[in-house]
Amino acid sequence: MGHESNPDMSLHQQLLSPQEEEVKQDLYERLLSMLDVSKLEVIPEPEARQQITRLCNQILSDNPRPLSLVSRDKIIKQINDEVLGLGPLEPLLADSTISDILINSASSIFVERFGKLEPVPMRFHDDRHLMNIIDKIVSSVGRRVDESSPMVDARLQDGSRVNAIIPPLALDGPSMSIRRFTVDKLTAEQLIDYNAITREMYQVLKAIVEGKLNVLISGGTGSGKTTMLNVLSGYIPSDERIITIEDSAELQLQQPHVVRLESRPANLEGRGEVNQRELVKNSLRMRPDRIVIGEVRGAEALDMLTAMNTGHEGSLTTLHANTCRDALSRLENMVCMAGFDMPVKNIRTQIASAIHVVVQLERQEDGKRRVVSISEITGMEGEVITLSDLFVFRRRGRDKEGNILGEFQATGVIPRFYDELVSKGINLSHGLFGSNESFEII
Repeated sequence: MGHESNPDMSLHQQLLSPQEEEVKQDLYERLLSMLDVSKLEVIPEPEARQQITRLCNQILSDNPRPLSLVSRDKIIKQINDEVLGLGPLEPLLADSTISDILINSASSIFVERFGKLEPVPMRFHDDRHLMNIIDKIVSSVGRRVDESSPMVDARLQDGSRVNAIIPPLALDGPSMSIRRFTVDKLTAEQLIDYNAITREMYQVLKAIVEGKLNVLISGGTGSGKTTMLNVLSGYIPSDERIITIEDSAELQLQQPHVVRLESRPANLEGRGEVNQRELVKNSLRMRPDRIVIGEVRGAEALDMLTAMNTGHEGSLTTLHANTCRDALSRLENMVCMAGFDMPVKNIRTQIASAIHVVVQLERQEDGKRRVVSISEITGMEGEVITLSDLFVFRRRGRDKEGNILGEFQATGVIPRFYDELVSKGINLSHGLFGSNESFEII
């Protein structure tokens, strides 16, 4: 997609006046009558844009209207976006500060910037216009959306995740949400600068990954789980074979020995689905040193725990949950979804022996994403999995601007895996876990 909008030009400046909109509609209809759109799809986009621009200028010259050069450029750019891109969404996709695009209806579009939602002036002409854009997105990845299949997940060429839902399920017309794919992935240093984590916590997590401990990253929607997974996976040694398994490919591993697997939905006839569970089972036959699962959602949890307990150390995954304890409960429920009638204690024993560390993330009210706890699973007491917090974020309230005040604290607990890391040649200072350590957020 040609996301080449001028970032210095505000979204309002890119809107057309009623007169310009009228010219654009007339120009667009005349252009389509002259243009073979199917041929444009097979030529490079810059060349296609040149052809469209040339034809638009020719039509405008044959029928001169009182248009300024700026107006003409805006109209031609929007027509290019309409034919080759995603129409009104193109300026939003070009804005790197936008993390989510939420289309409630043809006339209501919101975006998320820096953790906060705000409306934008972009609009679709009507529901049909919005449906055309949705069709363009889903058909490009071999999916469909219609009354018989009114919900669809897809992704843009840049990897952004798209979900669309249409009538009769969506009462106010078609609706779509786009979770942006970050081209420039965040580094650990940036997370420290953003006060999402402290350097001491980062050093411990880096050692945990290098020491091949199994890590579960937990958090709510938009809390930064995939970002954290990307950061942590960067510390897997480059001589290890990594298999990644995802529903929608988002991980950006830089190691040379990576095999990326992605699940596949059913085709138009309802056949051909390959779910994450089948991919996890297959990955065990691929001689992995590490298995990285983008997000565990269902019955694949059992196969993942089995892999972790049978020699595939150092596996990483994420899971939707609001607390560490909730994460373990959700994992337990997912294992039950596999259909095996296992006693609860056996399931919890599997979880306690498979997973070493739970990293809990949170997107807080001020829009900031933080690691609110790093906890070690220490075993079982009766039928209960025991957790020990190593680091926590203590809240102290909010300032006048609504920013959350608080500090990261080390609890003073030396983890049980400390000796295991030392035996592998990874030395961590006891001071990192010191009970008097606190790192204030202002």
